[in-house]
Amino acid sequence: MPNQYILAIDQGTSSSRCILFDQKARLVAKSQQALPQSFPNPDRVEHDPEAIWQTVLRTMREVVEIANIQAQDIVAIGISNQRETTLIWDRETGESIYPAIVWQDRRTSDYCQQRLQYESTIQQKTGLLLNPYFSASKIAWLLDNVDGARRRAENGELAFGTVDTFLLWRLSNGQSHYTDVTNASRTLLYNINTQQWDDDLLALFNIPPALLPQVKDNCFDFGMTDPSLLGVSIPITAMAGDQQAALFGQTCFSPGLMKSTYGTGCFMLLNTGDQIMLSRNKLLSTIAYRINGKISYALEGSIFMAGAIVDWLQHQLGVIKSAQESERLASQLSDNGGVYLIPAFTGLGAPYWRTEAKAAIIGMTRNTNAAHIARAGLEAIVYQTFDLLRTMMDDGAVLPDALHVDGGMIKNNWLMQFLADIIGMDVKCCAYSETTALGAAFLAGLHCQCYASMDELTQLWQVANCFTSNMLKQQRQQHYQQWCELIKKYVLT
Repeated sequence: MPNQYILAIDQGTSSSRCILFDQKARLVAKSQQALPQSFPNPDRVEHDPEAIWQTVLRTMREVVEIANIQAQDIVAIGISNQRETTLIWDRETGESIYPAIVWQDRRTSDYCQQRLQYESTIQQKTGLLLNPYFSASKIAWLLDNVDGARRRAENGELAFGTVDTFLLWRLSNGQSHYTDVTNASRTLLYNINTQQWDDDLLALFNIPPALLPQVKDNCFDFGMTDPSLLGVSIPITAMAGDQQAALFGQTCFSPGLMKSTYGTGCFMLLNTGDQIMLSRNKLLSTIAYRINGKISYALEGSIFMAGAIVDWLQHQLGVIKSAQESERLASQLSDNGGVYLIPAFTGLGAPYWRTEAKAAIIGMTRNTNAAHIARAGLEAIVYQTFDLLRTMMDDGAVLPDALHVDGGMIKNNWLMQFLADIIGMDVKCCAYSETTALGAAFLAGLHCQCYASMDELTQLWQVANCFTSNMLKQQRQQHYQQWCELIKKYVLT
């Protein structure tokens, strides 16, 4: 039997990746290209839609070349994507009417603040909070601020999509306008109870239904690639938002299993099965996945700055020359020297949701050096993770004995050990740091029957490292209490 491959497109905030997997879920080849980001104002984050498309197209072609295979040996394509990032384009030309507004963008903070009286209704319908993080207010901004956009949208001339939908449109040469349930559930427009676009929410945000894609399961015949791209047409059989794809790639298929991804941001998802767990403490209820019409939900906590802190330390502050240096500097200190970093560069996410918060370095003295600041940045990622775990427990969730982790930052052994120490549970690092892409490949492979079942996927999942807490409970509490006091003083007052 000839080798068969699955191509996973993982379009992220800072880069686009294409990874080729074989039938045993082994990584065959990988291509990655950086994606430039634009910050035209302090509260704005944008991407060039053409850069998104071109980096994906180049990495697709390059990964086939690296693997030295024929494109016809690729049996399916799965797409995972940065969620909430919002694009609107012309249905005839495929050209975007404005740069992609990235999930981190905060330009619609005032717009959301003016509609807070609707937040309870929004949470009941969508599981989300009224926040500029999500797509709806971004769509409204585009319609109200780009000349002629609202009229053209009402006339059916324009199409909206998150990055998954935009890529599908381009890959299929405009033949497919779909999204999946996970990406739809991040727009503030999709009712996760009825699993449909919600007319009341569309009216609230004044968004024409004609803009919207059709919503499908994560495994579906989404379309075929245009043969001009890779020389043959290849079926696109899966799409999922990046964090749900990572949950699937971590094989967290049973209620109570949990993963945390450490990429640009940090995103923790707890599988809650077929039950929606509405948070009392500003976590998010979202769709984990839907396969063959059967849905699983998740409770999610979102941290805006994780790997982005290390990027800031390197490129803006200049205290490290590489991401790897942060581990070396942190490990050479016996403690943090009383230095803490509150990484509210784009506000703070869960469980605080303070878009107006500003970043701060606290506790510096004449003895403070680059190592203290680097360590403070890494510690902040861990304290924010514990914020999420504590909040999930307050919401009544029963936590597992271990936290599955993935993302580029799991290569930092000091960070993973400190994480285990502070949260007091085992930290299991997936053998694949690219779990988001793996999840997209799993979903695509299920649909094309390259993988027989979810049980088979569980057998394929592997642990690379496991970190166990070595810190006394009293010491852990002291570390975290100091963090909580600083948050209360500098953020919550």
